[in-house]
Amino acid sequence: MNGEHQEGSLPGEELVEQGLADLAAGQRTELALLVLIAAPRLKRLGKQVPNLSQSGPYEHELYARLDRRLGTAAHSYYNSLIRRIVSYARALEREQSRLNSKATQTS
Repeated sequence: MNGEHQEGSLPGEELVEQGLADLAAGQRTELALLVLIAAPRLKRLGKQVPNLSQSGPYEHELYARLDRRLGTAAHSYYNSLIRRIVSYARALEREQSRLNSKATQTS
C-alpha cells in the first residue's frame, strides 16, 4: 500500500501485526494461529503469511489453547477474535478498493 495508510488505523490491525511477528519469530501463539486461520484471505489481500505444517485445523488448536487458558470464557473470546480479524480483512479490502479506485481516476 502507499503512504496514505496509517499503521494501526484498521480495526484489528494490531492483532494481525502481532500474529505475523510471532510467526516470523517461529512462535505459535494464539495471535499467530488467528492469522493462520485467516491466511487465505489475508494472502489475497497482499499480506505475506508463512505456510506452516499443521496436524489439524488451526481453528481447533486456537480454541483448545483458549479453553485451557480461559475455561468457559473461551467460546466468547474465540468468537471475538474471529470477528476482529474479519473486520480487519473487510476494512483492508475497502481501503485497497478505495485506493485502486482513486488510482484509476487519476490515470
